[in-house]
Amino acid sequence: MGSTVSLTSSFNLSFGGDDSDQVSDQIYIGRQPIVDAQQKIIGYELLFRSNGTEDSAQFSDDFSAGAQVLINTLSNMGTGWLLGDKNAFLNVNTEMLNSDFMELLPAQRIVLEIHGKITPTPALLERMQALKALGFSFSLHTPQVNAENDAIIQLASYVKIDLLATPKDRLEALVAALKAFPLKIVAEKVETLAEFKRCKEYKVDFFQGYYFAHPEILTAKVINPSHALVLDILNKVRGNADIAEIERGFKRDVALSFKLLRYINSVGFGLSCEIQSIRHALSILGYQQLYRWLTLLIVTTNENATPSALMKTAITRGRLTELLGMDLVDRGERDNLFIVGIFSLLDAMLEMPMDKVLDKLTLPENIADALLNRDGIYGPFLSLAEACESAEIERINELAASLAIDPNTVNEAHMKALAWVEELGV
Repeated sequence: MGSTVSLTSSFNLSFGGDDSDQVSDQIYIGRQPIVDAQQKIIGYELLFRSNGTEDSAQFSDDFSAGAQVLINTLSNMGTGWLLGDKNAFLNVNTEMLNSDFMELLPAQRIVLEIHGKITPTPALLERMQALKALGFSFSLHTPQVNAENDAIIQLASYVKIDLLATPKDRLEALVAALKAFPLKIVAEKVETLAEFKRCKEYKVDFFQGYYFAHPEILTAKVINPSHALVLDILNKVRGNADIAEIERGFKRDVALSFKLLRYINSVGFGLSCEIQSIRHALSILGYQQLYRWLTLLIVTTNENATPSALMKTAITRGRLTELLGMDLVDRGERDNLFIVGIFSLLDAMLEMPMDKVLDKLTLPENIADALLNRDGIYGPFLSLAEACESAEIERINELAASLAIDPNTVNEAHMKALAWVEELGV
């Protein structure tokens, strides 16, 4: 078995530590490779896990599990390091298939696996055709090849054959029947070399199972936004509130701002242009897509979560950094000062080095310089805000003088920032 794919070790995005005050949790996604006859990986099946050791997800319903996979893939882990250039096979039921959440996904990268007994109703076929027009592909699980299922098999790009559930004497005939359709056949639960060889002999296209790799468990540190705030912004979006009002809501929660930029980066909205501000990100996303994304957050956010001291510090720092540069940078740059301030504690929140955090975001170079090295046009303002927090009088005076800011103005800005955060109720 020397040439098999070795992907059984855990790939951790968690750097340890335990902060009981922080609004955070661990998420886990089981990722099992799907390979071709040469054992080259062509995609991954993604499975949600509620802890790092269990073999199956623990959820009250399939819809909740599907929503968790979506939000974890898009907002917490991101498709870049999770998938590379491969496709993701996501398990969905008909409820998830019919939900607006589907349109949040990067369609060209997603294969929707439909599980369970499938009844090819006209409504289901119409929905599949609409999703296929958006770029999604479909995978079916060991369907019976008959006239009733002909239309749904025609819509599929893949069919998975469960080797454990398929009698050996029926396998060759089933593969031959499916070869009449323009699709690829995936043999799953391949557990031995003999099974792999037999499937290759029958001209099966792709393979998945413990013979190649057990699912590896990927983990990531999660920072959760306030459930009440997400609901409040959702209501504002539903009421077509002014974008400035919606932007103010995002400024109240560093986790929400971070997830917004991660989502835009994950699905490719921001690849053609540099995201300049939270407002810029919101305008690129648009109200309809924003509404869907916020709805998904509501499904997966802990209603009882409360903001941590670290988050409150980050929001205060963001406002203080913004106020310190208010009269010294162009109006269009002020939002960047706020982003620099609130994102400057993401390394502590996510428990990873700042350069790893920035690998997950597409930010202007001058923001990245400030966050990494306290350099560039924003760096000194961030350094001054940090000095104010720790009451380093000499450092405050030194930085204020270099920026030509009166110390009294610095003190006034600090008081205003503290008051602003208290007014927000954070």
